[in-house]
Amino acid sequence: MNNQIPANNPARKSWIHVPADSDFPIQNLPLGCARKVNGDYFAASIIGNTVINLETLAALGFLNDLDIDKKAYNQQNLNFLLGHGKQKLRHLRNKLSDLFSLENQSLQEHPSLDRILLQLNEVELCMPITIGDYTDFYSSIDHATNVGKMFRDPSNALLPNWKHMPVGYHGRASSIVVSGAQIHRPKGQTKADDAAMPSFGPSKQLDFELETAFVICAETQLGQSIDVNNAEEFIWGMVLFNDLSARDIQKWEYVPLGPFLGKNFGSVISPWIVSLDALQPFRTNGYTQEPEVLPYLKYEGNGNYDIHLEVSIQPENAPETTVSKSNFKYMYWNMFQQLAHQTINGCNIRIGDLYASGTISGPQPHEFGSMLELSWKGTQPIPMQDGSTRVFLKDLDTCIIRGYAQNQNIRIGFGTCECKILPAN
Repeated sequence: MNNQIPANNPARKSWIHVPADSDFPIQNLPLGCARKVNGDYFAASIIGNTVINLETLAALGFLNDLDIDKKAYNQQNLNFLLGHGKQKLRHLRNKLSDLFSLENQSLQEHPSLDRILLQLNEVELCMPITIGDYTDFYSSIDHATNVGKMFRDPSNALLPNWKHMPVGYHGRASSIVVSGAQIHRPKGQTKADDAAMPSFGPSKQLDFELETAFVICAETQLGQSIDVNNAEEFIWGMVLFNDLSARDIQKWEYVPLGPFLGKNFGSVISPWIVSLDALQPFRTNGYTQEPEVLPYLKYEGNGNYDIHLEVSIQPENAPETTVSKSNFKYMYWNMFQQLAHQTINGCNIRIGDLYASGTISGPQPHEFGSMLELSWKGTQPIPMQDGSTRVFLKDLDTCIIRGYAQNQNIRIGFGTCECKILPAN
């Protein structure tokens, strides 16, 4: 696959400066949506710390040979552009790789270069897609086992169906926001174990969930199912995802129908969609699936990706503390199995749909992907660099998720997924 995608050439260099350990070398070229202050929206990519205005690039004729409608580059989101499909998006990424490679002189002295290339501090990175539907899976075996040990029978932590299907639920799309958002602590009903009746107030157990999510770039019709070994053609790329959770509200409400107010008050995505093409060099095996899965879920090949993930908490006016270091390779169910299962009953999918992984925990305590696990239900406080401790998130904390894949040749990253917790309204 890598040899068939010119943009993946690890030897390629750009004439745009790329700082050491940048998430965005020329081999990445993610897609995003941006605008200047009070300006119009435009489709964008990034190399190093330099944002590429695709609308201007297209208007100057540099993208004429791609068979992509120029209107796709000046929308408020990427949905129209993504709807051109995976092959045309792949040609776009290859074209950008060619235009900004060191050997290509066509743009380096162009009189409108200052309109094509913008610095990060000149633009606002916006919500990259309008999400029609959002599914959150529960596909990390280490996370599911930890939760099962805490709240159910430790000797039977996984429910009977867990190893037979990618469990998930349909969440609320309207409250998914882009990195940099400020989210108020949610209010709701909670019930202490020793209380006779529930009470109402701000959540006392606000948590992060370390996740990724994938973005759909092709549609199906109602009644159509997606083959697990063709599911990749429907997915353009991935983002980082923080599915904030109010554990005390969730605990009281989730039986019998599952997550509701404890989950729908705010989730955060990173602004750049990193293509599966760019992540191809980092494909790897996941956990061995035992017992053997049903035929519609049997995936041939390496379905996971070696993506390093970490979470930091930064109290107000204090340094950040890294509290978790995990990896996407710990997923038990891969995204292709998730999409096959989502559609096996004929559920149709649409461009811009978002599918989250569920909390990604590894087998070691420092790899747990939520404060619920890291503090083991609040019994083991986590020390911060400023001398304070955390068992859950406090008001004015900023939660920062980072992710990148790296080998001896290149580093492909996602940037950051950040949010600040404000007091309850």
